[in-house]
Amino acid sequence: MTGTLVLAGTPIGDIQDAPPRLAAELADADVVAAEDTRRLRRLTQALGVMPKGRVVSYFEGNEAARTPELVEALVGGARVLLVTDAGMPSVSDPGYRLVAAAVEKDVKVTAVPGPSAVLTALALSGLPVDRFCFEGFLPRKAGERLSRLREVADERRTLVYFEAPHRLDDTLAAMAEVFGADRRAAVCRELTKTYEEVRRGGLAELAAWAAEGVRGEITVVVEGAAERGGQELDAEELVRRVRVREEAGEPRKEAIAAVAAAAGLPKREVFDAVVAAKNAGR
Repeated sequence: MTGTLVLAGTPIGDIQDAPPRLAAELADADVVAAEDTRRLRRLTQALGVMPKGRVVSYFEGNEAARTPELVEALVGGARVLLVTDAGMPSVSDPGYRLVAAAVEKDVKVTAVPGPSAVLTALALSGLPVDRFCFEGFLPRKAGERLSRLREVADERRTLVYFEAPHRLDDTLAAMAEVFGADRRAAVCRELTKTYEEVRRGGLAELAAWAAEGVRGEITVVVEGAAERGGQELDAEELVRRVRVREEAGEPRKEAIAAVAAAAGLPKREVFDAVVAAKNAGR
């Protein structure tokens, strides 16, 4: 019989948030694959547990090379526990590659649910949470970051991002440029830790605050685009939306069709607005 791959959530700050099953899984697993074996050691000491199985590292640098080894152990009947530094494996952390490989081999995959920075930040943000999408980390290069943001400029769902503290001010400024200075957002810092902070406000306001320097683990929650009826969109706004899509790499014909559908307008009306702007040199 094949073994089982267990994805285990770990605390994102407060060690008391560790799921009750985590200690038992750490103790019983045949193999524990950890993003950082030193942090795993601190975790097991805090939980008062000693893994009986083999402990190996599994991080971005060796994920591709180590996956076949772990899959071989799973196929051979081992119970493999995967833990990352904080939160759930596979969510902007190592894990997806191993899960996909295990599924391909018909290996059972299960989870020990645990803390999530994404869901915690959403709940604390004060923004709508009935529909949301997780965008992970934005590109580091300014041009690529703007392009990625333009792709979701008209997204109505609440957006969630991870960001490094030293890039937070640039990211918030880029968001203010693409989404609008007054678009509501929340910067969630050091969630569940001693210096937890949730700063809420418009994107431009938050960018100015972040320019003074911010530390810690950061999750940014941004309000989705407002839903507006076609009669409320003037020609200038229609042209802007088409250009945003074009700058993100979408062909003009498809961009016009998408903007028209979202606004509830005939494609011809949007097309005419684009042509008129072009003729006017705008």
